[in-house]
Amino acid sequence: MKIVGIGGSLRPNSTSYQALEIAIERVKLLGVEVEILDLRKMNLPFCHGGEDYGDYPDVEKLWESVKAADGLILATPEYHGGVSGVLKNALDLMSFEHLAGKVTGVISVLGGQVNSNALNELRLIMRWVHGWVIPEQIAIGQSWKAFDPSGKIIDAKLSERFDKFAQSLVENTRKIRGIS
Repeated sequence: MKIVGIGGSLRPNSTSYQALEIAIERVKLLGVEVEILDLRKMNLPFCHGGEDYGDYPDVEKLWESVKAADGLILATPEYHGGVSGVLKNALDLMSFEHLAGKVTGVISVLGGQVNSNALNELRLIMRWVHGWVIPEQIAIGQSWKAFDPSGKIIDAKLSERFDKFAQSLVENTRKIRGIS
């Protein structure tokens, strides 16, 4: 089984990536192969709705990594009540060929109070491309207070939620993808 994580922030020291790295680490502890696609390091064009992105080798890397994955973790900051533009663009660069059947866990981080706008938007996007989103999700409000300087989660209950999230993602990926 392979799980690919995609973070939707371009910010250095992003709390979205801190959350993604924690989720990926928890999944890895369950014996799953993992990969993070760091959009901060990839050169992706704006999606134009076509299929020719030959001048952008990172598009092919995105396609290949996601197509080879059994599941995904999508982590985004919530900007203006929705998914970040960089994550939406990365998802728009893919099609049913890459995303259909992927079991997906979603994470959002906010500077303010917790809500589910970006998470709901990710659920809609993945459902539209015939992906499966697990019931467990993580929304971290006031994310600037959620991690210590080394990137570890401060709150024990939030840490438990990451454990349950990882377990659900792995269990549901096995069931839905038929992996024993």
